[in-house]
Amino acid sequence: MTRFIAPSILSANFLDLRKDIEMINQSNAHWIHYDVMDGVFVPNISFGLPILKQISSIAQKPLDVHLMIANPDQYITAFKDAGAANITVHIETCPHLNRTINFIKEQGLMASVCLNPHTPIEMLEEIIQDIDMVLIMSVNPGFGGQLFIESTYRKIGKLKKMILDKNLKTLIEVDGGVNFETGKKLFEAGANVLVSGSFIFHSDNPTKRIDDLLSV
Repeated sequence: MTRFIAPSILSANFLDLRKDIEMINQSNAHWIHYDVMDGVFVPNISFGLPILKQISSIAQKPLDVHLMIANPDQYITAFKDAGAANITVHIETCPHLNRTINFIKEQGLMASVCLNPHTPIEMLEEIIQDIDMVLIMSVNPGFGGQLFIESTYRKIGKLKKMILDKNLKTLIEVDGGVNFETGKKLFEAGANVLVSGSFIFHSDNPTKRIDDLLSV
């Protein structure tokens, strides 16, 4: 089974961001996860296009951009131009999700859809065949370091069954509360990509922490 690790730079050291990006470059991580928050859809504000563009100038791993924002459609081209390789939008913010997914793909990007903890998997039934990846939030979006929501495992199991029943290759990404214990169970439940922030960046040896998380 495909296993990816995507360190979330929401927990990186912004006084020395270059050092943390170079650490990811040299590690066995696969993507750099970039959370964009607008203070409207989620109760926090993070960073946007200028910082992504600067990161893309030194990043050697694809930039996995998660748009936790209202009206994401109007920013997709701008984030692509700033260096995004993957773009994730929330099902809760896209009234015309099929149109949004098609537009992301037309930009030559991986198209992903995120579900908040309270959003049922069944809402993907009519769109799953068009999605490259589904991001399951295992905490409520907005802040790092939250406690993992245990029902996530069951949710992933239901999503994995939907994917297999339709003979698809859709990836499953999970973000929130990822550590060795939850990471092992998430991979076993069917997840392919683990997003991890503070668990990686606040460790004594982030590079080894990435390796250890890959092999749980």
